[in-house]
Amino acid sequence: MKIIAGLGNPGAKYETTRHNVGFLALDRLVDSLKATGPITKNQAEVYQAKVAGEPVLLIKPQTFMNLSGRSVGPLFGFYKCEPQDLIVIHDDLDLAPGSLKLKTGGGSGGHNGLRSIDECLGAGKTGYHRVRIGIGQAFLPSGKRMPAETYVLQPFTDGELGELDALLDKVAQASVLLVRGETTQAMNEFNRNSEK
Repeated sequence: MKIIAGLGNPGAKYETTRHNVGFLALDRLVDSLKATGPITKNQAEVYQAKVAGEPVLLIKPQTFMNLSGRSVGPLFGFYKCEPQDLIVIHDDLDLAPGSLKLKTGGGSGGHNGLRSIDECLGAGKTGYHRVRIGIGQAFLPSGKRMPAETYVLQPFTDGELGELDALLDKVAQASVLLVRGETTQAMNEFNRNSEK
């Protein structure tokens, strides 16, 4: 069993905010893989699909971002998954808007959703795949960086939404390669034009 978790916040008011790009990406995967569902399980919307015969759960935690691990952890444990069986799709302030970077393992980088997942999976289980979608950062007229908690909860602009469509297709393609175990190919293909 493979699990793909797209991170975001539930509720209509968050639907197209930058912090919800993981949810948007998961919606694209649900469509492209013709997944069935959702059912509600472990405080998440859970869809089911298959990739090359491999069963895949596509999940959208409904716990709010900071508690994402409460949805991901129990499903990970129930299906006796290993870190390489988990793919987490999330927004990343450190990447330029519209960029995409794949990473396996590492720290949370200050991302509260990842921090919650790390805590709930436990020591030695943080070597999962991350699909990082760049949202960049914004600066105030004073030149200071806009507080992250303000910026990530703002909606994408119309221009950003227009550019996001092609990016979500790439996220879906990268995620399928990771499910297939073609990690090196995925990183070679999708990390070339990304920062950090």
